[in-house]
Amino acid sequence: MSTARASGSGLRLGIFLLMLPLLLWLLLLILLPHVDMVLVSLRERIGFAEHRFSWMHYELFFTESLYWRTFLRTAVISIFTTLLTLVIAFPVAWYIAKLVRGRKRSLLFLACLVPFWVSELVRTYGWMILLRESGVISGALQWSGLAAAPVEMLYNDIAIMVGLVYASILFMLVPLVTTLDSLDDSLVEAAYDLGGNHLSVVREIVIPHAMPGIVSGSIVVFMLSVGNYLTPVLLGGKDSMWFTEQIFTQFITRFNWEQGAAFGVLLLVLSSLIVWLGLKLSRQSFTETMR
Repeated sequence: MSTARASGSGLRLGIFLLMLPLLLWLLLLILLPHVDMVLVSLRERIGFAEHRFSWMHYELFFTESLYWRTFLRTAVISIFTTLLTLVIAFPVAWYIAKLVRGRKRSLLFLACLVPFWVSELVRTYGWMILLRESGVISGALQWSGLAAAPVEMLYNDIAIMVGLVYASILFMLVPLVTTLDSLDDSLVEAAYDLGGNHLSVVREIVIPHAMPGIVSGSIVVFMLSVGNYLTPVLLGGKDSMWFTEQIFTQFITRFNWEQGAAFGVLLLVLSSLIVWLGLKLSRQSFTETMR
């Protein structure tokens, strides 16, 4: 009995030590900073190093139209970005998961990974080189005669969406490939044998099976898009009107940490609410989606 107890205690200790880095990471880098941000957001500065409890920073968000309109704009563009990313990634994921095998499949997946070996800043500047007035695409249009003058493609919503899709498409592709790869080919063949066409097979067989991957990829892409700062600011210019830019302005430009913390909490809560609504509409549970 003593040997069994010692073995059980050693196993529990080993599991605890293995989990300790993860627990410390969650506690020190996620939980405590968020708790502190909530506490800071509920303070009103009344003097030097003097504060009192107040909801004024949250009230300002709902009473000042610039702030809530900026968040709505950020959320809407992020939703459209997520949908566009799904539309682009789904056929690519199907091709990788079902139509190629062996070395060719590995090479295709590697081709999707290679752009992410460099930082987001470098990739965003690459798009600026392509889309700017003196860039590659504008030069090609003038050379082909399709444009008589330089064409400026930067500093608009389309440029922002292009950059966001490019920055997050891998996070949609990976869960889609994983779920589609587990789809039994015989189910698709049986559906065709029973008279189904391409549209009905995709609607009745492929999409229901891939729904966990679709939802998990959409959650990650949406959260990355709505919380992105670099891409919207560089590709959208000074008038990008992105909510994370408002947070940056409060923290860094105005040194108003209380208001910036309130905006950070609101971004987390409101974006999480949108994700929750998406789960309800898709009839997926968060636990099953993230398996």
